[in-house]
Amino acid sequence: MLAFAPLDGAVGVATSVLSVLSGFFVPIAGPLAMALAIVAFTIIVRFAVSPLSVAAARGERRRAALTPKIQEIRRRYGKQPDRMRAELATLYSETGATPFAGCLPALVQAPFFMVMYRTFTVSPPAGELWGVPLGHHLVAGVGGAAGPLFGVLLLLLILLAWFFARRARRVAGPEATGLARVMPFMSFLTVPAALVLPLAATLYLVTSTAWTALEHLVLRRGIH
Repeated sequence: MLAFAPLDGAVGVATSVLSVLSGFFVPIAGPLAMALAIVAFTIIVRFAVSPLSVAAARGERRRAALTPKIQEIRRRYGKQPDRMRAELATLYSETGATPFAGCLPALVQAPFFMVMYRTFTVSPPAGELWGVPLGHHLVAGVGGAAGPLFGVLLLLLILLAWFFARRARRVAGPEATGLARVMPFMSFLTVPAALVLPLAATLYLVTSTAWTALEHLVLRRGIH
């Protein structure tokens, strides 16, 4: 628990924002107000960091344009690792591209995910979604509406994971080896996470993942 102690202040702020948003939705949504507040809060934060996603997409486009040159360097200097790394570093420096394009938004969102994780797991907000308490865990039972509700959320996560895996395989290409062949399947880790997280956290996970998919469709169209 000590590892999360520095996050307590941020958790308090997140809880306050959720309360304000929930109060706004109460007149129109009743018991669904907190669930809508979670979705709205997630979208607000993701929209706030969207400029970083735009910058990352531009970086990926620059790197994608260099793919033929990168492949040529790897072909020519594949047996000279030091020379290959030096040539790639020179290429990236001259073009302003980076092999880590696209990582910045994920790094920026990591603290937010930790705050939301603690907010939803230590003391889940009061509220419900179609009769299921937001603090309900799937492992606690699938009776009533819990089974169908979690089933829908899990199906959405599986479809989104398939979307990301398909795009990642296309970007990596058929010649991908090692870690590059495994990375596309990392997107499916959201599914087992949803099996142990409370409903509030799962709702956040689905909303955030869906937003990321939308960013890919809008910002990364045509990137291979």
